[in-house]
Amino acid sequence: MSEPTQQPAFDVRGAVDLSALTRPQSPPPGEEGGAPAAGGYVVDVTEESFGQLVQDSTQYPVVVLLWIPTDQANAQLGTELGALADEYAGRFLLARVDAQAYPQIAAAFQVQGVPTVVAVLQGQPVPLFQGAAPAEQVRAVLDQVLQAAEANGVTGRAPARGGDGEPEAAAAPPPEPEPELPPLHQEAYDAIERDDLDAAVAAYEKAIKQDPRDALAVAGLAQVRLLQRTRDADLAAVRAAAADAPGDVDAQLAIADLDLLGGHVDDALGRLLDLLPGADADAKEKLRVRLLDYFEVVGTTDPRVAKARQRLAISLY
Repeated sequence: MSEPTQQPAFDVRGAVDLSALTRPQSPPPGEEGGAPAAGGYVVDVTEESFGQLVQDSTQYPVVVLLWIPTDQANAQLGTELGALADEYAGRFLLARVDAQAYPQIAAAFQVQGVPTVVAVLQGQPVPLFQGAAPAEQVRAVLDQVLQAAEANGVTGRAPARGGDGEPEAAAAPPPEPEPELPPLHQEAYDAIERDDLDAAVAAYEKAIKQDPRDALAVAGLAQVRLLQRTRDADLAAVRAAAADAPGDVDAQLAIADLDLLGGHVDDALGRLLDLLPGADADAKEKLRVRLLDYFEVVGTTDPRVAKARQRLAISLY
């Protein structure tokens, strides 16, 4: 097979022999008994898309079938080439040109009859064969095209296309599987799903007993306890009680819980930290324990937690 750089550039001249019109006919592509419809690695070329086809040949090999789709022999070759295009999965793009509908494109390849198969590499035509050919012979010719393409630096892959000829959107990569939870963590998660918070607390406490350094269990336990404390709380009543008794530690703990649950992290932390300086020893211990729980709920790496931890240390010591 000749190298692509040795082929003449496209030149619209001459006329293609349309004698295939008088031969046995086949249904149009996509209909039963006809060649397959375009799609995947097969496109139907028009005068408007021809220029893009030539440009694409600088990225990946293009094999052009000049045919009359409703001719039986043409349709058979189109079917065989389409199957090979799917098999090669983008190593080349099969571009079909209806020579009757677009005689100027057919003439640009300087062919005299259909079906004719021509490769296009780096914008240059490479004649392959005319007429029907055994499948193994076609495969051998295609392999030669791919070898010539590689020698000329044309090593890309054609994208799969929809029926309209446009490249299909790349499929999103499958999501990474969720890591399997340790048994007690899974037990706690399942309990939360069925709204059994007591069982979730028990599972997390058991996990911490087995491994006191289990940070995920510590954080999970703090979160579930927050849910337990706020489950039946009446926001209006809790807020009114806190407003009426600003020095009541239990009332402030209750509203701080609701603030944290509602995402008002600074309010929750600030409310408890502000109580520490004037609190007695028992109240300070309550506030300290609750703040440590809050640190786990918010996340120990959160910058708001770092600042609150500093204030807690100063207030206690």
